[in-house]
Amino acid sequence: MEEEKQGNDQETIITEQALREAEKYVEEEEGPARRFAGKMEIFITVVAVAMSLIHLYAAVGIVMTQVLRGIHVMFVLFLSFLIFPSFKRFKYKITWFDILLSLLGIAVIVYMLVDFDDFIYRSAVPNFWDKFFGIILILLILEATRRSSGWIMTVIVMTFIVYAFIGPYLPNPWTHRGYDIDRIVGHMYMTLEGIFGVPIDVSSTFIILFTIWGAFLEFSGAGKFFIDFSFAAMGGKATGAGRTVTLASFLLGGPSGSGVATTVTLGSVAYPMLARAGYSKDAAGGLLSAGGIGAILSPPVLGAAAFLIAEFLKISYLDVILMATIPTCLYYWSIFLMVELDAKKLGVKQIAFDKTYSLWQLTCRYGFHFISLVSIVVIMVIGFSPIMSVFWATVITFAVSFIRSDTALYPRKLINALKRGALGVLPVASTCAAAGIIVGVVTLTGLGLKFSSIVISYAGGSIFFTAIYTALIVWVIGLAVPVTASYIISVVIAAPALIQLGVPDFAAHMFVFYYAVLSEVSPPTALSCFAAAALTGGNPYKTTMYAWKYTASAFIVPFMFILHPSGLALLLKGDSLPGGIWVIATSFAGIFALSAAASGWLLKKTSALERIILVAGALMLVYPVYWADAVGISLVALVYLKQRLQTRAALI
Repeated sequence: MEEEKQGNDQETIITEQALREAEKYVEEEEGPARRFAGKMEIFITVVAVAMSLIHLYAAVGIVMTQVLRGIHVMFVLFLSFLIFPSFKRFKYKITWFDILLSLLGIAVIVYMLVDFDDFIYRSAVPNFWDKFFGIILILLILEATRRSSGWIMTVIVMTFIVYAFIGPYLPNPWTHRGYDIDRIVGHMYMTLEGIFGVPIDVSSTFIILFTIWGAFLEFSGAGKFFIDFSFAAMGGKATGAGRTVTLASFLLGGPSGSGVATTVTLGSVAYPMLARAGYSKDAAGGLLSAGGIGAILSPPVLGAAAFLIAEFLKISYLDVILMATIPTCLYYWSIFLMVELDAKKLGVKQIAFDKTYSLWQLTCRYGFHFISLVSIVVIMVIGFSPIMSVFWATVITFAVSFIRSDTALYPRKLINALKRGALGVLPVASTCAAAGIIVGVVTLTGLGLKFSSIVISYAGGSIFFTAIYTALIVWVIGLAVPVTASYIISVVIAAPALIQLGVPDFAAHMFVFYYAVLSEVSPPTALSCFAAAALTGGNPYKTTMYAWKYTASAFIVPFMFILHPSGLALLLKGDSLPGGIWVIATSFAGIFALSAAASGWLLKKTSALERIILVAGALMLVYPVYWADAVGISLVALVYLKQRLQTRAALI
């Protein structure tokens, strides 16, 4: 395409309007928050800081599980109704209704905690006030979720609640005995199986602590350093611009935990550089959004759903990090290959980077930020729990910030970081509370097993087709709800089908996790792509297609570790070390072939037939059996040798 080949010789400037348009997609993911001033700003700050301090204390102190979860929900509800407006016209005004709902959020939790011991024993036979406050809590969670995440998630939760009531009237295999208001409220409000179940447990421990840690990194200037470091480190070739974006996405996105926010933050700085290098608007947007999504898939933080994997499976979070290591390497291997191949295909130019400091100078001045980034993994390796690890990582981030005066977390910055940590968790926490209702309904009704039997039946007992159906289910759900909710819903209703067919539970959960994340680059709701297009002025759907090209490996990798036992090597599982190394090596080769096919370039532009052969070779290579690897190597070698001979002939 001609557009692809044209560089932009003019200075590209991102307008304020483009930034505002891009930030709308951040708001769509994180909620349209109000902005305050004066006394209300002070009040919100005090409450948010108190929330962060209580959770930091809970990380090292002793707080009863259900009490901590209750306090967490209380803060989330109280702040959500003040921060998120009921409708757009109230964005700049707190109404009496908002205040009433905030106070009710306190009341339902105080009622639960006042006579806690007696309260939990009444779960089977709740009294009038138990039911009254339980219904109020469910309604408050639905409203908080609607405000922060939109109507779709709210409607889904309501559908599950209705399903719990009408079970006897449904046809097989959806039927169940049905539950009355007493049973539903008792299960959701008065046990650890509903609202206060695993999702809220994770939100009140892992997620909020990681959010606080990310805020400490942000206010200490780590984000700016990671971008500057990437600019200083990458260069010298035509691929320098693309490499810079890729590295910066990885470094910046881990602490952020948000693909959309990473895309917008980095894109506002990096797009002019990509334009000068010769990337089209759509190609630049695709690369930026792919980098943002990669951040959620990448250790050491991954997305919020990764904490849920550890809790659902009762494994160490370090195990989740280890399982994600090779897939992450494959993902960024794919992007770097695409950058190299596109540099030739698109005629990308080498550009001069504006560097305030050299790489060595920058590292000497601000390299201590890497201590903050790697400390969390080191502390976990030493033997600390993930909760203690992130606590001490936060302490380390605070301490090392004072190495330089311009990064020091003096009181004002410290207060803002604590505030940002609390407010940043609100959309995820309300989603977790709503998802807890869904999990509660699934456990009550046995919906997960029913749904699994249906999927397996349609798939004819085939793992491959079951995986296809599961991926489609996760994708469809992910189009409508945030990543965390998509993972929770999908893992309780869809993952059991894979597990029943012999897929290890950890592999099934990782499969669902990856496809939940990939919903962010899948139309029609590809938020990261649409945000990137808003910044670059490109076409959102063309940008999405470019993002698909860059993320192709991520769509393939999950199938690699569930279709055959040998593929578990990609999750660093399995018994045979030599066999595992071979599987990993051929996977990298397969991703190389897939990248060449997606880019349409190997040694030179590929023909349609060559692209088909490369795709076939890639699929053979990523299927972890020796005969398939042999076929895949032969097919890729055929295209390579053909292009090599043609290239030599052209030179002669």
